[in-house]
Amino acid sequence: MVSRPLTTIYVMWYRQVKRFIRAKSRLVGSIASPLLWMFFFGVGFASTFNLPSTKEILGGVDYLSFLIPGIIMMTVYFASFVSGISIIWDREFGFLKEVLIAPTSRAVLIFGRSLGDSTVAVVQGLVILAIAYFLVPGLMITTLPLMVVSTFLVALFFTEMGIAIASRMRSMEGFQIVSTFVGLPILFLSGAFYPVDTLPFWMKVLAFINPLTYGVDIARKLLVGVGFFPLYINFLVLCVLTVTLTFIATWIFQRTTIE
Repeated sequence: MVSRPLTTIYVMWYRQVKRFIRAKSRLVGSIASPLLWMFFFGVGFASTFNLPSTKEILGGVDYLSFLIPGIIMMTVYFASFVSGISIIWDREFGFLKEVLIAPTSRAVLIFGRSLGDSTVAVVQGLVILAIAYFLVPGLMITTLPLMVVSTFLVALFFTEMGIAIASRMRSMEGFQIVSTFVGLPILFLSGAFYPVDTLPFWMKVLAFINPLTYGVDIARKLLVGVGFFPLYINFLVLCVLTVTLTFIATWIFQRTTIE
């Protein structure tokens, strides 16, 4: 017989996944947005940056190959981070009250929810990877198992971050403002669009304390063979940060009220 905590985790996971599948507009938008970045930004700049000197800066690859791993991680990042807004949605429509008074651990509830949102984000990232392969057939898809692990770590970290922020907020508008204020610097300091080692010193310091930087670096290393840090360093940093933030988000959610 399956234990109650595992059943609770599964139910919360299933709810988040099914909720995403039923939201057709969200499903289409989550795929269309990164594709626009990839086609108009990536393909458009690929010809501009197709110079020997530029390729040397990019580690010997063309700009589109350099960009695609960043677009994949950007997709995972935004999908997981903005999922925190569902906490506020559930508070407004009464579902959060039912969750908080349920006869089970809040830690188990929020972990199942996080796994569901992370799964959705990972699937979106893999869809973008599949489409990107037709643009750049040279991507090393034999590293797919490690890509799944790395995207899941990134997704879980930013899902927990979104939950931690949303648990302390009362309006969707406020969360959207915070997500824009926090989200864009994280994206642009991650190395998704340009090499981290070309940044000014003060920006490089900010990039190195940015969790998404390590996710982008892993994806780039796995897919095109270019990276700033060794893989084990990237995975170690992401694992430590994800576990730490999971405990922090759980602690914050356990103190959440519906007032």
